Amino acid sequence: MNLVKNIKNIAREVLLNESRAIENLINFIDNDFEACVREIHQSKGRVVITGVGKSAIIANKIVATLNSTGTPALFMHAADAIHGDLGMIQKEDIVICISKSGSTPEIKVLVPLLKRRGSKLVALVSNTNSYLAQQSDYVLNATISEEACPNNLAPTTSTTVHLAMGDALAVCLLELRNFSPEDFAQYHPGGALGKQLYLKVGDIYTNHELPLVAPLAAIREVIVQISSKRLGAAAVVDDHKNLLGIITDGDLRRMLEKELDIHSLKAEQIMTRHPKTISRDEFAVKALQTMQEKNITQLVVMNGDQVDGFIHLHDLLKEGIV
Repeated sequence: MNLVKNIKNIAREVLLNESRAIENLINFIDNDFEACVREIHQSKGRVVITGVGKSAIIANKIVATLNSTGTPALFMHAADAIHGDLGMIQKEDIVICISKSGSTPEIKVLVPLLKRRGSKLVALVSNTNSYLAQQSDYVLNATISEEACPNNLAPTTSTTVHLAMGDALAVCLLELRNFSPEDFAQYHPGGALGKQLYLKVGDIYTNHELPLVAPLAAIREVIVQISSKRLGAAAVVDDHKNLLGIITDGDLRRMLEKELDIHSLKAEQIMTRHPKTISRDEFAVKALQTMQEKNITQLVVMNGDQVDGFIHLHDLLKEGIV
């Protein structure tokens, strides 16, 4: 039991250490940070991010975040750079070097080569007195008091704050670029996230036959429409396909419970007026949200003022939006 308690305490201390370090980054958002963001925003080139070891892993993640939010970026391993990969850097690119110490052998070899090429150099470091910081045009200060590792050796808190500073950089650029959800969708077309951002109602519902009945239709006709079209509902419309109401299989069950003379009933007598609808041009995720809020399984799809179809919860499940 003591071991379990110790494990929990260790984990909590790690998280507290890293959260305090991230919170302390607020004090390091200075003029250099702002100038760096503006330099990248105004640049016609790309952001090249480099590092070695754990810093290289963090660099890859920041590159991915920048690319997905509208800032072209690529990763260059600092060790590989001096063996040919420097050729990937173009004239107007901005290079960000990530290093805790700012004084690794690879960085010391790489920095003069970058400066010789005329590249703008940004240091993302935890030591602002380091060689890298002193040689850079901009310094992103990610100083920490200690690693979460009890020996103060394993990169833990330092890599966490580097990652957080990269996120701050990416979001600032996103805001400056007025990067919209529609823009985001263009970079994320796959998976549930992408579908939530680009898939429209009109892309889904057209596979269904449209169950329609007139207001004076007999109950038998209503049942046939609901049963044959397999959507659990039928729309009641006038001669111009304007929506008057909806009849669901639930409405039919409730009708039978009332022991009415079903042979004389008409559709308009049991329909639900003012049913929930959605435009065919609306995002499919909006249809899901409406169904969840109203605890229903289908919506009438409208094309302007006219009924154009139904979208069912199963359609959204099939598309992987849920």
